[in-house]
Amino acid sequence: MEAVSVCQLKNVTKEYTNVHGSQQIFSDLTLELPLEGITVLVGRSGCGKTTLLRLLSDLEKPDVGEISFTRMGKGYQPKVGMVFQESRLLPWLTVAENIMLSRSRWQEADVLPFLDMVGLEHSALHMKPASLSGGMAHRVAIARALVYAPDLLLMDEPFAALDYFTRMALQQKVIEIQQQTNTAVIFVTHNVDEALLLAKRILVLKKGEAPIAFPLTETYPRHLEQPALVQCRQDILRFLL
Repeated sequence: MEAVSVCQLKNVTKEYTNVHGSQQIFSDLTLELPLEGITVLVGRSGCGKTTLLRLLSDLEKPDVGEISFTRMGKGYQPKVGMVFQESRLLPWLTVAENIMLSRSRWQEADVLPFLDMVGLEHSALHMKPASLSGGMAHRVAIARALVYAPDLLLMDEPFAALDYFTRMALQQKVIEIQQQTNTAVIFVTHNVDEALLLAKRILVLKKGEAPIAFPLTETYPRHLEQPALVQCRQDILRFLL
């Protein structure tokens, strides 16, 4: 079944210039991304995963080409929420104030559903970022993005620095949030196993080659020993190595 919302990149070229010269990230990239469920971008460092997120969020513009969004066959501009690798909380604000940063008027009662959504105790409401664990800080960052009620949630390696058990818990939380809100998620990771556990589709990027999509139909929760996931992992590594 065709996705309701789609992002299309047409003949996109993007390069960066610094003191060492120019580095081309994408050259004439044409790609169609269904905006439904969780799409995970996987690839080696420098292949363009973060650049693609920044292009989709309009934080960067393509040097050549165009990016468009359609919903039910009509063009639209989605509301985009962003979660970075670092939580990027404002240290002088409380958890509640950080979460409600995009709202000019708010009350404490407005914050509580978002604490529940990301699995934070209500007692965290008045804590400052310096008092939070890494996992708690990332939950606050996710809640802050969700307050904006995005159509598209972009997540750039948000769990890379977390310990194994915290990472597992937050992976499950992302799945739950996506299913609860029906927000399209595009998630960047270097970890192929994380991609297999999260993704409705995995998009594998390799510099100088066309991206390859791997759709996954296995229900959640998943186990890495499932034969389809074992095969998909082998196929992805074969392409990347």
